[in-house]
Amino acid sequence: MRDLAPAHVAKSTKDWFTKKQLEVLAWPANSPDLNVIENLWAIVKRKIRNRKPTTLDQLKQNIATAWEAVSAETCDKLVKSMPRRLQAVIQAKGAATKY
Repeated sequence: MRDLAPAHVAKSTKDWFTKKQLEVLAWPANSPDLNVIENLWAIVKRKIRNRKPTTLDQLKQNIATAWEAVSAETCDKLVKSMPRRLQAVIQAKGAATKY
């Protein structure tokens, strides 16, 4: 799946998918985001929101600590939410959903 981001529609990218004989799912640029990694990143952002790193190393450490604090149960819950997410997109006929 890919949206219409420039890197995804570049000739070199298209050629790579063709060479590897990979089928690409159509994914409209303005579709609701169904990628659970985005939700995981939002969780990490919330965990580090109030920290004030003053160096790049501190920022990296904050992110790593927050990422490690995300439980397996949280990941499982997000993955298990996919059928509901897909159904919501179908019901919304591709329009925005609460996800």
